[in-house]
Amino acid sequence: MNNSFAIDVKDLHKSFGAIKAVNGVSLQVKEGEIFGFLGPNGGGKTTTFRIICGLLTSDSGSGTCLGYDIITQAREIKSKVGYMTQKFSLYEELSIVENFEFMARMYNLQDRENKIQEALQFFGLPLSQKNRLAGTLSGGWKQRLSLAAAVLHQPKLLLLDEPTAGVDPKARREFWDEIHRLSRKGITTLVSTHYMDEAARCHRLAYISKGTIQTHGTIDEIIRESELKTWQVQGPNLDELADTLRKEETIDQVTNFGNSIHVSITQNDSINYILKKYDHKPHTWIQVTPTIEDIFIKFTPQKYGD
Repeated sequence: MNNSFAIDVKDLHKSFGAIKAVNGVSLQVKEGEIFGFLGPNGGGKTTTFRIICGLLTSDSGSGTCLGYDIITQAREIKSKVGYMTQKFSLYEELSIVENFEFMARMYNLQDRENKIQEALQFFGLPLSQKNRLAGTLSGGWKQRLSLAAAVLHQPKLLLLDEPTAGVDPKARREFWDEIHRLSRKGITTLVSTHYMDEAARCHRLAYISKGTIQTHGTIDEIIRESELKTWQVQGPNLDELADTLRKEETIDQVTNFGNSIHVSITQNDSINYILKKYDHKPHTWIQVTPTIEDIFIKFTPQKYGD
């Protein structure tokens, strides 16, 4: 990975009527980097993706993608980007190889036969199955097919919008192994996800809510800069204790984690008070390093539409 930026945008804004979908987003992503976007639905992730790859024009702001101006050179950007959505967007009534043939023609690829053979090998399904209808594939195989189609034209940048939603853990892991293999070949990836294990596989992350990036960096940087102090609490009647703790104004959040709860505080002057009041039998309080989930819960609106 070198120091040049595949994406370099500043102060992007986009509104739809009274709704500010993107509100001052600035972002730099290095070539070959896997950059993750997290945030609530409607937070601005997809709109930001579409502005970056030239599918939408921002109301204001500026920047480049793959060295091209996102406003004036959108056509050049779109030809060099692979875009994969959450919903399976290929043709279910076509076979696997027919979908590849359609995509090859759409991109006007030279030497189509070899490109399709490479895509079939990348896809990983036995060649004897190439005439199988796409609609008969499982969710995991459909996602692999979508990824293979997205890289058929050898793009410089992949935009993956919640690509593994609804896919089983094994298929998700295999999918991410492919993303890292592509990263090692120099392909930049911008991916949105709601899975914390997938977030941990990104080189850097950003949390976007209400059209604004709330925090960004590596996981270690985000945890350190959050200044969040977290305790794992175990013992009986945790639901009752959690309800009580949520009434404490100085506690930022209380979250259920299996057979324990996580209690997080940022106000240092209130920590001793909380521990003195609640850290006694039958409950045990152990300070732990905040997880990335703890950090992002902090930024998530408590109610839909907040």
